[in-house]
Amino acid sequence: MDDILQKVQNYREDQERLRWEGTLADYLELLKERPYLAQSAHSRVYNMIKSKGVEEVDGRKTYKFFGDELFGLEEALERLVEEYFHPAAKRLDVRKRILLLMGPVSGGKSTLVTLLKKGLEEYTRTDEGAVYAIKGCPMHEDPLHLIPQHLRDEFREEYGIRIEGNLSPLNMMRLEKEYDGRIEDVMVERIFFSEDKRTGIGTFSPSDPKSQDIADLTGSIDFSTIAEYGSESDPRAYRFDGELNKANRGIMEFQEMLKCDEKFLWHLLSLTQEGNFKAGRFALISADELIVAHTNESEYRSFISNKKNEALHSRMIVMPVPYNLQVSQEERIYEKMIQESDIKNVHIAPHTLRVAAMFTILTRLKESNRGNISLLKKMYLYDGQDVEGFSDADVSELKKEFSDEGMSGIDPRYVINRISSTIIKKEMTSINALDVLRSLKDGLDDHPSISKEAKEEYMNFISVARKEYDELAKKEVQKAFVYSYEESAKTLMDNYLDNVEAFCNKSKIHDPLTGEEMQPDEKLMRSIEEQIGISENAKKAFREEILIRISAYARKGKKFNYQSHERLREAIQKKLFADLKDVVKITTSTKTPDEQQLKKINEVVATLVDEYGYNSTSANDLLRYVGSLLNR
Repeated sequence: MDDILQKVQNYREDQERLRWEGTLADYLELLKERPYLAQSAHSRVYNMIKSKGVEEVDGRKTYKFFGDELFGLEEALERLVEEYFHPAAKRLDVRKRILLLMGPVSGGKSTLVTLLKKGLEEYTRTDEGAVYAIKGCPMHEDPLHLIPQHLRDEFREEYGIRIEGNLSPLNMMRLEKEYDGRIEDVMVERIFFSEDKRTGIGTFSPSDPKSQDIADLTGSIDFSTIAEYGSESDPRAYRFDGELNKANRGIMEFQEMLKCDEKFLWHLLSLTQEGNFKAGRFALISADELIVAHTNESEYRSFISNKKNEALHSRMIVMPVPYNLQVSQEERIYEKMIQESDIKNVHIAPHTLRVAAMFTILTRLKESNRGNISLLKKMYLYDGQDVEGFSDADVSELKKEFSDEGMSGIDPRYVINRISSTIIKKEMTSINALDVLRSLKDGLDDHPSISKEAKEEYMNFISVARKEYDELAKKEVQKAFVYSYEESAKTLMDNYLDNVEAFCNKSKIHDPLTGEEMQPDEKLMRSIEEQIGISENAKKAFREEILIRISAYARKGKKFNYQSHERLREAIQKKLFADLKDVVKITTSTKTPDEQQLKKINEVVATLVDEYGYNSTSANDLLRYVGSLLNR
C-alpha cells in the first residue's frame, strides 16, 4: 500500500481506538478518575497552549504553541495568554468577554485564530483534551447539564466540579421521550472538534446586512418538519445549526466583527455575560464557548466612538496584535511565506530577505524623543544586537515610549508580493538584495494606502537599507577574499601575537632572519587594532585580554588561532582586506582578467558558494557590485 494511504488507514484506526460511548452513569465514573474532563472551553484552550511547553527567558514567557507560526509577537502573545486565557480558565470575569484581536493587516491575527482552532482539533484527540457530549445532540451538549439544579451543590462537593448551564430544549424533550426521564441512561459519546465537520469550532463572516439571516448564528426552523411535529416551538422542528450552536464547547471565530450588522452583535451580549443565547421560540439556550473576533485599528476607533456600542464595548477584551519589530523575526516570516509558495525553488542570495526586513521594520518604528538614538540604532536594539552606549534598560524604555508602535507600516504580504513580482516579470532563477530593494521602491507608487509624505519617508528607508546592504556586501567579499588568503591571515595573526606578547611582557622581539633584538612593532599592532576602533587609551587592556585568552586556551590544551577571538578576527580580516583592497578592485572590476586574476576570482566565487550560501550567479553579481563600490 502507498505510504500516504497507509497513514490514512492508521489515522482511521487511531480514531476508532479513541472513540468512547457509554451512559451518563459510565461518564460519571470517568469523571471520578479524571475530573479535568469537565473543563470549560476557556480552560481547554489555556491548557492546550500550556501543553506544548513554556520557556521563560529574561522574565518573559514564550509559549511554544505559537513558535513555528508567529514570529516576533512574544510580548503580545504573553499578554494574551496571561491576561485573558489564564484568568478565563480560572473562571474569572474575563471569560465573560469577547476576545477582540486588534491590529494592522497581515499582522498575524487570522493566523493566531487558525492556530487556536487547529490546535483544539488536535488537543481533543489527546487524553488531557478529551471532550464528551450527549450523543446525538447537534450542539454536542455537556452531559452534566442533565444533573438537576437541586443536586448540583452536592455534586460539586462529591466530584469537585462546578456545573454551569441548563439542559437545552431539544435534550430536555429527548430525556422525557427517549429515556423516560432516567438521566443515568442518557447516552454519552466522546467527540472530536473539527472545523470541517462543524463540531466545537465555528466561523462567522459578515456579508450583506440586507440578505444575511440571523439563522446563520442561531439556527432556524425546519419548515419541512412542522407538519410532522405540529408546532414551530417543538425543538425537533428546529435546526440547531447556527455557528453559535455548532461552536458550543469550543471556539467561534467572528471575522471582521465590527463590520457586522448590529442585530448580530446583540446576540453576543447575553452569550458572553450569561452563557446563553436566544433562538427561535425557546427558552435561553446555554452555550460554553470562547468567542474571538478580529479587526483593524481604524474600524475599532470608529466602533467605540459610537455611543450605541457602549454595552458591547464593555463586554470586550481588546488585545493589540502589532506588527513584529525584530529584523531577524521578520526574515523568518518571509522564509515561511516563501516555503509555502511556488517560488521556493528560486535562489535567494544571502542577506536579501534581511535587507528587505530592515526596510520593513524601519517603516514600523517611531522616531524616539530621545535625541541620541536614530531609527537604525533602534532597529538594531530591538533585534537584540549590541549598540554602543545602550543597554537592555534603554530597550525597555524605548518600548514603553509609544504604546501604538508596530500598529502601522509596511506589511509582510507587500514584501512577498514584490519579491514574487520580481521573479515572475523577469523570469529570474536567482535574486539578490538589490533586485528586491528596486522592486520595493517601484511598488510604492501602486500601494493603495501610502500617502505622498509616507512614500518620501519610505524611499529614504530604502536608501538606508541599501547603505546597510553595501556594508554587508563588502564584509561578505572581504571574508571570502581573506578566506582565499588564509595563509596570509594566519601569518598576520602570528606576527601580531608575537608583538603583543613582547609588549605585555616588556620584552623584545627576536628577528628569525637577522637574529637582531627589536622593540615590539607598535605601528603594526595599531594598524590592526584601529580596524575595530580600539583607541590609544584602550590598546593596553585589549592586548592584555588577548594574552589572557591565549593562556586560557593553553591551559586547556587548545590551540589559539585567529578564529578564537571574535573582535581580533574581525580586525585581522579588515586589515588584510585593506591591504588587499587594490587587488580586490582590480580583480572584481577588470573586464578582461588575466590568468592570475581569473584564478583569484574563481577562488573567491567558490568560497562564496561553498561557505556563504551563494550560487554562481549571485556570487558573481556580488563581486561586480562590491568592485563598483570600491571604485567609487
